[in-house]
Amino acid sequence: MHIDVWSDVVCPWCFIGRRRLQKAIAKIGVPVTVRHRAFQLQPDLNETVSTKELLASKYRISEIEVQSMQANVCSIADGEGLCYDLSETQSGNTRDAHRLLLWAETIGKQDPLLEAMYSAYFEKKQSLFTHDDLLSLINACGIDQNEAQDVLNSNRYHVEFDADIALARQLGITGVPFYAVDMRYGISGAQPDEVFFETLKEAIAHTDI
Repeated sequence: MHIDVWSDVVCPWCFIGRRRLQKAIAKIGVPVTVRHRAFQLQPDLNETVSTKELLASKYRISEIEVQSMQANVCSIADGEGLCYDLSETQSGNTRDAHRLLLWAETIGKQDPLLEAMYSAYFEKKQSLFTHDDLLSLINACGIDQNEAQDVLNSNRYHVEFDADIALARQLGITGVPFYAVDMRYGISGAQPDEVFFETLKEAIAHTDI
């Protein structure tokens, strides 16, 4: 079974959805390959800005209302064993982070790198928007830092990044997380793990494992 997951590394619901999907996979008891697909919530953002200010402007609400929204997300994340701290979160362009993840897939390190990015951003208030930010996560994932730096300094994986975005558009994906199970069953949003489990069971019932 293959699950393609469109997500952005600065999407709080994507990390929550990751945990819920992992629970369902653990219960399903069959081999599952999960592949990260690139998606950007703020594709036109070319500078680093306060997330609180960005959300207040985007949704035309006060920063106090943004804090309330963030507190709710933190509470839900806590229920999944995650320790979110969104108090000083910054937002920026995530193209390079996605390029690095797409390369990491080719060396079998995409999953630990994605986990490291999510944890750094949501639990440790670390930035993911410069090459130095990204390279600081590499060694703990068992990835050669020089190779990763070569990727970031090159034009590699821009084509693959754009292809993921184009496929998302073709499939009508307008928000993340979005999960495509064997490219036949779609799950939109960080649904409860029971929803993931039932969808995986249905996919198994109609697929030769």
